[in-house]
Amino acid sequence: MPPEVLIRAEGLVKTFNKKNSPPFTAVAGVDFEVRRGEVFGFLGPNGAGKSTTMRMIGCVSPVGGGRLSLFGLDPDTQGPQIRARLGVVPQEDTLDLEMRVRDNLHVYGRYFGLPRAVIRERAERLLEFVQLTDRAEDKVEPLSGGMKRRLTIARALINEPEILILDEPTTGLDPQARHVVWDRLYRLKQQGTTLILTTHYMDEAEQLCDRLVVMDKGRIAAEGSPRDLIERYATRDVLELRFPLGEQEQAVEKLQGLGERLEPLPDRVLVYADDGEAALSEVSTRGLEPVTALVRRSTLEDVFLHLTGRTLVD
Repeated sequence: MPPEVLIRAEGLVKTFNKKNSPPFTAVAGVDFEVRRGEVFGFLGPNGAGKSTTMRMIGCVSPVGGGRLSLFGLDPDTQGPQIRARLGVVPQEDTLDLEMRVRDNLHVYGRYFGLPRAVIRERAERLLEFVQLTDRAEDKVEPLSGGMKRRLTIARALINEPEILILDEPTTGLDPQARHVVWDRLYRLKQQGTTLILTTHYMDEAEQLCDRLVVMDKGRIAAEGSPRDLIERYATRDVLELRFPLGEQEQAVEKLQGLGERLEPLPDRVLVYADDGEAALSEVSTRGLEPVTALVRRSTLEDVFLHLTGRTLVD
């Protein structure tokens, strides 16, 4: 039997009408499914429609067109029932900084109408889960960014949600704090919680996501597992070449036809090839002497930039 589908979107649309401006379509007819127990990711540049889609999934923004269902329920008419089964970790922490760590969980639990005894038991368990038991009596304000992020995740779990929605869960954290958060999210997946996340970190998506979609200009450009997308849109290896200042343009001409795809950048040339070492040998055969040469495996970032471009979007 296939895994249960918890979220299904068919032709999902969201258009904003602003005064004195033409209508803007943020989400232009996307289709996707999220299955129970998986980690599903939304990747895309700024303005791609990720956050708008997440707001519709979270039942805080009405669907503009198409169909969206969660747990078989309609967000337009059954939003409260759906939200009771969701946990949300927003991009910006919204903790009460003047309250104690433990009290943030207690107050949030009351929003769901949970009995105080249940909240106390869950709060202690969640503080241990996010490694904050020793800070339970401290105020939130002096906590580090990583601690606040873990507390926000614990708060989102107080109602024991079936789906946890995370918007940029590790933005602004140092590498050590990011890995601690990754570990907690991986443990949630092992416990059967379904996770939906947006992220700008390609390594985060590769580490956490079972499946993901790459969005661009309100549409889905690609969908699949990280490994599937790399195999589909990139080569096994990437050869990175740097040439002396002023020699790159001539070098690019001599590199034509090498590998499956050539991508000149301002500071280097990328050669996409299934055998990076063989491509490097061919560089020497063609009489080129790069300042540096690096053969590496293709990553999800290569796929992302290939699908969405390298131009900065404001």
